[in-house]
This record gives sequence, structure tokens and C-alpha cells, in this order.
Amino acid sequence: MSQAEAIAAILRRHQVKATFFLANERTPRGDFALDDGWSAYWRARAAEGHAFGSHTYDHVYFREAPAASRAAAPVFLARPQFGANAGRTLRWDGAALCSELRRVDARFREIAGRGLDPLWRAPGGRAPAAAMQAARGCGFTHVHWAPAGFLGDELPSETHPNERLLEQALSRVRDGDVLMAHLGIWSRREPFAPMLDPLIAGLKRQGLCFATLATPAVRGRP
Repeated sequence: MSQAEAIAAILRRHQVKATFFLANERTPRGDFALDDGWSAYWRARAAEGHAFGSHTYDHVYFREAPAASRAAAPVFLARPQFGANAGRTLRWDGAALCSELRRVDARFREIAGRGLDPLWRAPGGRAPAAAMQAARGCGFTHVHWAPAGFLGDELPSETHPNERLLEQALSRVRDGDVLMAHLGIWSRREPFAPMLDPLIAGLKRQGLCFATLATPAVRGRP
């Protein structure tokens, strides 16, 4: 969330609507992204017409369960980064995942006055097939990013400076690509967020426009 306000200002200046995937992650202020202290931020983004999906409440990473433990029912392993079970590896079924996705929806309704769009993105962008199927069963479609749309803001700025990442995106992004960036990365010394300004302007000059992932025509793409 360190770059949240700057990114909101860039999107507003370019009249671009984005899709925010929300998790209750720790912020540099010492609080969490879905705490009451951020409610004004999220209400403003909702009023601007952005879309919103679930990134799991406790920023949960998923992987396959051992085959023996999947014999009776579809289960998978879940490792929350935050919350009461932070750092523990848990065995989840579809009901547990659906509950986790809906926790974000319930909290967003409390602080922003509207629910999520029926979208989610797993932390790291990966989850077992059983998790994907379970999420679809409770109304959440998983959305990944395009290879060219990985903007690189998670990478060390010492080896991947902003100018290089910007040049790479401008040369590679094509029509229909889903772009992915964060509202701040703890480990990156030079925030990438200011590059969104020339990136959006450059892509517009190439004739591209922007839509949220909740736009029906976008959601219908494979």
C-alpha cells in the first residue's frame, strides 16, 4: 500500500479504470490494507468505478496436497501469510477456500459499501486445479496476467531498473493482455509506480485502451 495513493492519482489522471485484487496485507503504516484506516481509500476507488476481486483475506499461498490425502475428497494445502494461521500449512477443502474468498467480499462491503466482482487471483498466481474448481463453484473466476503483462515490480530494482521495465512493457504489451502491478513492494528499493504514468500514456499512443476485468467482453475471453 506504500504506492496506493500515487497509483490512484495516475489512474485518475489518465481516466483509466483498474481491477484491484484485495487481501488484508500489512502496510508500511503498521496497519493492514482492509483496516478502517483505509476505508476512505477504498470508498474513493469504488466511487471512481474500478473493479474489485478477492486475493484471499490472509494472502494465502496454495499448492497440491500429497496424493494420499486427496483420496477421500478434493483437498489442497494452504499457507496464509497473515492472520491467526500465518506461516502454518493447512489442509483446505473447497468450503474453506470459498469462506476465505468471501471474507474479502464481506469486509469490502463494510468499508466500501459494495461487494466484490466475481473474480479472484491466487497469491503468486497459482493454485491447484481443485482450488480453481472450488472457487468457480462459489462464483469466483480466477484471472491471471499475460506474460507481457508481468510488469516486473516484484523484481529487484538493482537488476531491473524502472526504465528497462517500462521499455520492455511498451515493446511487448499487445491487445487483450492483462497487466499486473502492485500497490507497493516491500523489497523493491525504487518503486515502480511512477512508471505507470508513461506506460499508460505510451500504450494509449499505440492505440490501446483500458478496461476492467469485470467488463463483460473482457471476462468472456479465454
